[in-house]
Amino acid sequence: MANMLNSEFTAIEAVLTTYLDGLYEGDVAKLGAAFHPCAHLFSARDGGVVDVPRAAWFDAVLSRPKPSEQGMARHDRIISIDMSGPETALVKLNCAIPPRYFTDYLMLLKTAEGWKIVSKSFHTDTQSA
Repeated sequence: MANMLNSEFTAIEAVLTTYLDGLYEGDVAKLGAAFHPCAHLFSARDGGVVDVPRAAWFDAVLSRPKPSEQGMARHDRIISIDMSGPETALVKLNCAIPPRYFTDYLMLLKTAEGWKIVSKSFHTDTQSA
């Protein structure tokens, strides 16, 4: 049982690495490998909920400067991985595209294609230089 659990955590960490690399490199192919096609991103703004489908977020990623090409330092940190069963996991992590620093809550499901992010809720802090 412990070996199976370790292999699941390793598989989840691989998805997270792909996600964080995709963010840093502005690579929607990597992000597409990490996010299920049905995925949505959620945040709070002005007392409401902002719901962004995966495809719209990919368009935004493609239109912004790539952190890797700007020589920005990475600020990736996995805070927790919580598996509530063999097919569900919740991840909390930090990442950044300075001056914006993010706390992400990622819901992952294990599909026939492996672990995929199906939902991302996030908080953004903007820091001045």
